[in-house]
Amino acid sequence: MAEVPSNLKFLESHEWARLEEDGTVTVGISDHAQELLGDIVFVELPDIGKEVTQSGDTAIVESVKAASDVYSPLTGEITEINEALIDNPEIINTSPYESGWFFKIKPQDISEMDKVKNVINNLNLLIKTITYFIVCNIIRIFNNFFNFQYFFFFSFG
Repeated sequence: MAEVPSNLKFLESHEWARLEEDGTVTVGISDHAQELLGDIVFVELPDIGKEVTQSGDTAIVESVKAASDVYSPLTGEITEINEALIDNPEIINTSPYESGWFFKIKPQDISEMDKVKNVINNLNLLIKTITYFIVCNIIRIFNNFFNFQYFFFFSFG
């Protein structure tokens, strides 16, 4: 499993976005998405200069299992594509957050990035959910144990 860089933001559909120093946004798919797809065999990338909309389908990724749309995290213009993926789409399986990026966008409105989830926020939500689950189960276990002890004491005592 690839380590998730902290400077990425994610769509719920598992695309990631990284704001670059030049103001463009690089887009790819998550490690989880590539694992679900399996061996990637084909990628259809958008044309440079194409105008895309936030959450609009922008590229296609195909694997031995399925084909899936890749959605744009922002409205803007495609400024660059990862041409290495055309001949070697399996790069996505080995390096989803670095060499396996799909395209770069010049955003029309950079404030749209605020709608894309930060990985830290996702991790914090996950930690809160897991903590809640653990605490609820500990309480349930203690309740069952003490109810059993109480029942045992009065039934046979």
